[in-house]
Amino acid sequence: MAYKKDQGRMARMAVFWFMAALLFYGCLSLYRELVGRVDSLANNLAGRIPVLGLEVNGALLVTGAVFGGVLLLTYRYTERPRTADLLIETESELKKVTWPTVDEAFKSSIVVVLTVAFLMAFLAFSDALLGRVARVILMGRS
Repeated sequence: MAYKKDQGRMARMAVFWFMAALLFYGCLSLYRELVGRVDSLANNLAGRIPVLGLEVNGALLVTGAVFGGVLLLTYRYTERPRTADLLIETESELKKVTWPTVDEAFKSSIVVVLTVAFLMAFLAFSDALLGRVARVILMGRS
């Protein structure tokens, strides 16, 4: 399906940046593991990056290459026609939804909290009662 560049832009952008954030977290973990486990990758190669204070070492280069490569693949994936169509349809469906106002959401949340509190009290009472009945049956009068 042919689509315009602005169709589904927000959904595609949200997916891309969410995936980029997950990838960044994974690459931070990869960097720490490489520095901690592979001594040859922890050696300083070219000083420090001034603003970030990171040493330029093999682990940073490997992690940067992984980050850049997977980020490029993520971009290409979100731009595929099949994926783009799905995200365009998702965004159009989200625009059709009638979202509750803040007041409606607040009142609904109060109802949910009160219902959960009532169920908690009922279950606590039932547990205490059944525990007492079981104690009387198993141990006699107490």
